[in-house]
Parts: sequence; structure tokens; C-alpha cells
Amino acid sequence: MTATPTPRETAAQEVARLSTLLSQQPPLGVVPELVELAGHLERAVRAFHMEAIRFRAYTMSRLIKQHAADLPAEVPVLMEGITTALENAGFQTKSVSA
Repeated sequence: MTATPTPRETAAQEVARLSTLLSQQPPLGVVPELVELAGHLERAVRAFHMEAIRFRAYTMSRLIKQHAADLPAEVPVLMEGITTALENAGFQTKSVSA
């Protein structure tokens, strides 16, 4: 029997998925910064570091919205899913509406 992941585990998995997707892109423009931020966000989620989660999630959301045309279409969708998973895990992300 497989245990259902908690919302926090789901959020961390989705951030790792986004990080992998971004890492596969050419390291141009905002991509390297997003890869770095995704790594920080994943560690913050796993460590339950609320302030770091809010800061990284806000920064990533803002950058993704500003550079959406230069990123794969999946990136904004994944970020929205991450925000939802973080909310479901009890993290305050309302300020993430960059």
C-alpha cells in the first residue's frame, strides 16, 4: 500500500519537478536564477522554513510572470500548482500574487 503524500510533500515534489524542467532549458536569461531559486524553495519546504518559502515563492512567481514568454508554457502552470500545494500545506502565500 502506498501512502498518499502530504500537501507539503506534494509541494516539495512539484518544486523539484519545476527545477528539473528549468534545468533542462538552455541557461539563458532568467532560467539560471529560477533554477537556483527552485533549489532554495525545495529545501525551504522540506525544512518547513516559512519565511524562506514566502520569499522564494514570491520571487519565483514574479520572475515567471515577468518572463512567461521566454519560458516553457508548463512553467507558469507548475508554479500555480506549487502555490496551491503550499496553501494546502498551511503556508501563507497570498502575497505571492506578483
